[in-house]
Amino acid sequence: MEASDVPTESDARRVDIARTAPYRFVATNARGGQIGIGPASGTDFTPGELLLAAIVSCSAIDLDLVTRKRSEPDRFVARAEATKIRDELGNRLIDIRVTFDVRFPEGEAGDAARTVIPRTMKQISERLCTVSRTIEIGTPIEQVVAQIDDIE
Repeated sequence: MEASDVPTESDARRVDIARTAPYRFVATNARGGQIGIGPASGTDFTPGELLLAAIVSCSAIDLDLVTRKRSEPDRFVARAEATKIRDELGNRLIDIRVTFDVRFPEGEAGDAARTVIPRTMKQISERLCTVSRTIEIGTPIEQVVAQIDDIE
């Protein structure tokens, strides 16, 4: 492990959830941002939808970081889709697909932004997007029951 590979405190991520009602939770990040989580019967995001949102937004942020240096987009929308199944491996999402609809104005700056999209999408897939890379590599998740004293 190189010195740049050693995690620092600023590399740490944390999200806390608290139950607000039966089957309903609120997730809070370290900066105080919140999002509702619940079953598919309400308007809150389901955990699977949050996973898709994390995948598509991670990729979108990376693409925006690169293309915006060249041109401001006229349109930038993206969608993550998947199929939820239950099989011998358990409940899971399959056939995850992220689709971008990104358009730039005509002219030199727009052309420059369009030119970097294929290379950037390859980099997002192969190394940049923390979320999709974590899923594709298959990072183990440890499930622990313990007392968490600092959640209000």
